[in-house]
Amino acid sequence: MAHIIVVGNEKGGAGKSTVSMHIATALSRMGHKVGALDLDLRQQSFGRYANNRKAFMAEANLDLPGPDFHQLPEIDPESLQPGENIYDQRLSLAVATLEPDCDFILIDCPGSHTRLSQVAHSLADTLVTPLNDSFVDFDLLAHIDANGEKILGPSVYSEMVWNARQLRAQAGLKPIDWVVLRNRMGAQQMVNKEKMGKALENLAKRIGFRVAPGFHERVIFRELFPRGLTLLDLRDIGVKQLNISNVAARQELRDLMKSLELPEVEIDF
Repeated sequence: MAHIIVVGNEKGGAGKSTVSMHIATALSRMGHKVGALDLDLRQQSFGRYANNRKAFMAEANLDLPGPDFHQLPEIDPESLQPGENIYDQRLSLAVATLEPDCDFILIDCPGSHTRLSQVAHSLADTLVTPLNDSFVDFDLLAHIDANGEKILGPSVYSEMVWNARQLRAQAGLKPIDWVVLRNRMGAQQMVNKEKMGKALENLAKRIGFRVAPGFHERVIFRELFPRGLTLLDLRDIGVKQLNISNVAARQELRDLMKSLELPEVEIDF
């Protein structure tokens, strides 16, 4: 049975596709078979990342480890039974196709609430929610008072995760391991950064997620996307000497992978 990793939130610009590609590629480089799906049927940022990688490898005559990316299969609407949802069936068929041959299936969700995203969250063994380190993005998880200290209540996204957990419990499946990544953090110690940390720690205890370090804001991520590359590919494409920023980013990826605590995964990069 493949372990399903869902990367999701309901806000764009948090770095979901970058996180998805780096997790999937890291697992592939460690010898795991990884299937990948992009549920943002309109923008397909993760899908374009994977396609860029495929095109670059063909042009450079390289064979780099990476996920096996699949589009959602099309289904004839007339084949559906009364009450069946076509998006449910497309996602179920995609997962069923990948599961026999994969150790992990990584699903990248759109930055909005959709039926596909809702169903994907209920399939997650591990849910990864990248979050920009600001109270604008914190509002995705919970509403907070003007001082940034008192939590007033959960957001609609947290409620959706709660519903997904309830569905899994009813089906007798193990609980979702929910990991919130503090992404695009600044290097400086600032009051807002400290407040964010305390607010996340308090909320984590209330609604049940783990807080983990994500990526700092770095130019390298924007430079890698057009070629579909990750930090782990740099030496394979001829970058012999990594600069300080690249070395630090690799360490961030290593820390991220360790924090996910995925089954049968030993971090060896």
